[in-house]
Amino acid sequence: MKKLLFVLFVFCVSCESDSLTELVPKDQWTFVACEGKFGASNGSIYMINANGLVKKVENVGDVVQSLEVYKNKLFVIVNNSHKIMAYDITVDGLSLPGIEISTENSSPREMKILNDKLYFTNWNTSDIQILNLITYKIDNSIKVNGKPESIEIDGQNLWVGIQMNDDYSDANKLLKISTASDSILETHEIGKGPTSITVQNNDVYIANTYYDSNYNAFYGTSRLNKIDLEVDINYYGSGVVCGGSVMNYQSEILRSFEGGAAKLGKDLEIMAQTKIGSYEPSQVYAVEIIGELVYFGLTNYTDLNQVKIVDFNNNELASYDVGLFPGDFAFWQSN
Repeated sequence: MKKLLFVLFVFCVSCESDSLTELVPKDQWTFVACEGKFGASNGSIYMINANGLVKKVENVGDVVQSLEVYKNKLFVIVNNSHKIMAYDITVDGLSLPGIEISTENSSPREMKILNDKLYFTNWNTSDIQILNLITYKIDNSIKVNGKPESIEIDGQNLWVGIQMNDDYSDANKLLKISTASDSILETHEIGKGPTSITVQNNDVYIANTYYDSNYNAFYGTSRLNKIDLEVDINYYGSGVVCGGSVMNYQSEILRSFEGGAAKLGKDLEIMAQTKIGSYEPSQVYAVEIIGELVYFGLTNYTDLNQVKIVDFNNNELASYDVGLFPGDFAFWQSN
C-alpha cells in the first residue's frame, strides 16, 4: 500500500476573510484534527492554505486526537483506533493513503518528536512509547504510574503530565524524562489534572483541569522552576476558565480563558484585559498559537464546528467550517 500514493483534492468551504492571505505564502498548510464521534470512524483531518482553500481527509478513524508536523510529514494519533498515521506533505496537501502504525490497544493521546523519535503518551498501557521514525517500529516504552496525557520537550528532556490516576481520579504529577536514557529523572507534585504544558526558559507551565464528585470542572495553572524545583499553583475555581490550554508567545505565557486566551501574570493570575478572542466559552474546544495568530477550535457538539483565526490586535481574520470537534492544530511550511 505504501506505493499507492495520490493527493486528495476536496474543495469544501471558503474563508470568510481575505486578509489572512496577505500574511502567509501559498506553500504553507495548517492542519486541523477533527476528532469525530467517539465509537465511530468519522474522525477527519482538515487542511487550510493561505488562499483560504480547505481540503479534508475523511474517515481517518475513531477519535483523531492529536497532530504533529516533522520535516515534511504529518503524524496523526487516532486514539480509539489505537494507531498513528504518517502522511507525506506537499504543496498540494497530503499524499494518501499514508502509513498506518498500530499501537496495540494502547489508547494513544499526545506526542512530541525529537531526533527521528516520536514520543507518545498512552492511557491503557500507562506509558510513554517511542516510535522510531526511520523504521516505523516502537523501540521502547517508559512505564509510569497513572494515565499520562500532556507532553512537551525542552530540547533534551520530556515533560509529561499524569492527568489521572489508575482509578481515574485526578492526578497531580509532572514527570521529567531523559530522552538519552529513556528514564524518569524527577517527579513533581503540581496542580490537579495537567492538560497542557509549555516551557519558557527555566520554567515549565502547566494548565490544570480537574473535577469534583458531581463532574463540575475546576481550573488552575501550575509552574515549576527547573533550577530550584519550586512549584507555584494558582487555582481559579469553577466557571472562571474554559479549556485547558497554556501557550508561549514572545516570552509571555497565555492561558485559555472565558472564550479566548489571556496572558498570565507573575503570580499566575489571569490578566483579563489582555484577552484575545471573545467566543462562547462553552464552545471553545481548543486554542493554539501558531506564529503570529491564535487558532480557536469551536463546537456546540452538533452542527457548529469551526476554526476561527485571530491576530494579536484581536481582529478575527478568518472563519472556516470543519469536521466534528476540532481539537488540535499543526503547521507546515515548505523548505
